[in-house]
Amino acid sequence: MAYLKNVLIGVDQLLNTLFRGWPDETLSSRCWRWHKDGVRHWPRRLVDTLFFWEKEHCRESYESEQLRRQMPPELRAEL
Repeated sequence: MAYLKNVLIGVDQLLNTLFRGWPDETLSSRCWRWHKDGVRHWPRRLVDTLFFWEKEHCRESYESEQLRRQMPPELRAEL
């Protein structure tokens, strides 16, 4: 299951990059960042609706990015 999740995160980051986002950020994290910064609110609502089984999916993705959970453990400790 962890492998599949890692592949999906990689695809998500690729899509975000193709849409001119930061290359190591997921679309969900970007949607929350836009929401909190007052840039756009509809992308967060759309993505959170698509992931209806995960409460506050975009916020959790953003917080995961801040904690660098997608990085190898030995790199997280250095930051």
